[in-house]
Amino acid sequence: MKIYSSEQIRNVALLGHGGSGKTTLIEAMANVAGITKRQGKVEEGNTISDFDKEEIKRGFSINTSCIPIEWQDCKINLLDTPGYFDFMGEAKEATRVADSAIIVVSGKSGVEVGTEKAWEYAEDMQIPKMIFVTDMDDEQANLKNVLEQLREIFGKSIAPFQVPIKEGESFVGFVNVVKMQGRKFVKDHVEQCDIPEGMNDELEPVREMILEAVAESDEGLMEKYFDGEEFTLEEIQTALHNGVIEGSIVPVLCGSGISNTGVQVLLNSILKYMPAPKEENTVVKAIDPETNEEVKVTCDKDEPMSALIFKTIVDPYIGRLSLFRVYSGVFKADSNYLNVNKDGSERISHIYILRGKEQIEVKEIRAGDIGAVAKLSNTSTGNTLCDKSRPVKLDGINFPESLACRAVFPKTKGDEEKISSGLHKLMEEDPTIKVVLDSENHQELLYGIGGQHLDVIISKLEAKFKVGVDLKKPKVPYRETIKKKVKVQGKHKKQSGGHGQYGDVHIEFEPSGDRETPYIFEEKIFGGSVPKNYFPAVEKGLQESVLHGVIAGYPVVGVKATLVDGSYHPVDSSEMAFKIATTVAFKKGIVEASPVLLEPIVTVKVVVPDAYMGDVIGDLNKRRGRVLGMNPAKGKQEIVAEVPQAEMYGYSTDLRSMTQSRGLFTQKFERYDEAPIDVQEKVVEAKKNEE
Repeated sequence: MKIYSSEQIRNVALLGHGGSGKTTLIEAMANVAGITKRQGKVEEGNTISDFDKEEIKRGFSINTSCIPIEWQDCKINLLDTPGYFDFMGEAKEATRVADSAIIVVSGKSGVEVGTEKAWEYAEDMQIPKMIFVTDMDDEQANLKNVLEQLREIFGKSIAPFQVPIKEGESFVGFVNVVKMQGRKFVKDHVEQCDIPEGMNDELEPVREMILEAVAESDEGLMEKYFDGEEFTLEEIQTALHNGVIEGSIVPVLCGSGISNTGVQVLLNSILKYMPAPKEENTVVKAIDPETNEEVKVTCDKDEPMSALIFKTIVDPYIGRLSLFRVYSGVFKADSNYLNVNKDGSERISHIYILRGKEQIEVKEIRAGDIGAVAKLSNTSTGNTLCDKSRPVKLDGINFPESLACRAVFPKTKGDEEKISSGLHKLMEEDPTIKVVLDSENHQELLYGIGGQHLDVIISKLEAKFKVGVDLKKPKVPYRETIKKKVKVQGKHKKQSGGHGQYGDVHIEFEPSGDRETPYIFEEKIFGGSVPKNYFPAVEKGLQESVLHGVIAGYPVVGVKATLVDGSYHPVDSSEMAFKIATTVAFKKGIVEASPVLLEPIVTVKVVVPDAYMGDVIGDLNKRRGRVLGMNPAKGKQEIVAEVPQAEMYGYSTDLRSMTQSRGLFTQKFERYDEAPIDVQEKVVEAKKNEE
């Protein structure tokens, strides 16, 4: 493949609701550009971008894939992203390195939740947007309704560039509203035609939208618009291009990925209206790792090299591939680069341009372009590789928090190591996977973005690493404490030929008020009833005793133990004897001091549109939650509540159901509180059944 300069490159992320037709549209683009002779279909599992076995099996995108298309002596790097929310980490990777986004909307389904999310992803990264309404060949498609929805939700920036021409129920062409010319689809190309009669009523409001958008992009044009003067085509196109880059104009095009209509026009529009890397990100902010000061990285092939690793692919057979975008300079094969994040050097042997799973080897990748490198030894997603002469650290990727949690158990005994190794490799590929070892409850916890995400992880473990696992509800890390002050004696006396064992302690147990610390130990011994050299043994006994409480065997917290008296034997006393005596005192004292079970409480922040507030608050109350307050958050509401951790199991799925996937939440451990009696009884019963 030819090496392109930054002016000839467009990096475009395709975003949209799951099933809206992104992969099909990319397949149509590849076909129009001559990359494929036959257009692949998602349902047949033969598309360029959905090549992973899981994607073929399930019939939807799970990973972001890069499909470079050469068109009119330019290169368009299309990043096909998953639309399902469980895989939003992949969309975040794509929008981090893209300079613009195409949001795909189905002409039948209209604006869906995934459309709104796609808009948010692009807004977060402040990249220009274009909307492509697909499925226009379907008799249920209605562009007018879709445009109304887009305008209502996203505002005045929506600017339709086309109005469909229909013959009967068939979508046969469109009117280019910018040029006010008809276009008809003829086999594999588009021909100019007259605007059919009777379309004026439909065209006028759309043309008005465009002219308004053009006028609002510049004060001079605004004056011209109000004076009733006509804009020239050059003025319109220049204003549209600038407006798209600024984000004040979002073009809407239409067509069909399945019947391959309007796709050629879309490719032309990408080159005409979407920014090249040099235009959009001429200067990127980075950090000097030595001084921690901000530095500027310029998109220029003559600058020192800097590149961001934005995705990692791990395959048991082909090894590891790291996808990168070059922000300055030229990334060359047979070179050494500095990994700023790991403070180590990486040897680059071969570099590739990936087209789906196809690897096209090249000698270099220039500023603004996207490539891949194999077998990096110590570089992961989000790391910066750069020239050693100018160390810079580029911004990483802001991944969503993974809050869906399950405990992992091997289907076959002895597979623990294989599971751990497989999960570690999948974590390299997908940074939204998190594994936590809960040694207290003897369980390995797997975190993902949602239930479907966890299901795919397990499926990949089986397919790639030949290991089967079961997912179960994780155990809650309860604690135990006491509510009143007691004084008890613990005595250990044993005689068995030769030296015996003797230890005697009198300990006061009381609540310490600090539930983050297991115990506080003090001694108030008068007259040497317990020699000082046995104090450490008493504390050792406490240290071991607090690991298992008396209610359900959970760790004990918030206890103050004061050694106030005791006795010893000059021959038979030993450290072991005093340790055992302390254990006896602990068990007796905790039982007498009104022991209670504590449950972990988490602070939950839920961000939802106003319409779902009532449902969400009602649900939090059902979960024994306590709403603390509400804050406005970017046109939505943030509900802050404290909820017992045990009640948050499955919340990510429930919140999606309640809010049609529009709600987001985060949770953070806050403290331990006394559990209600009915909860304590259930926990004790469950613990007995375990045994």
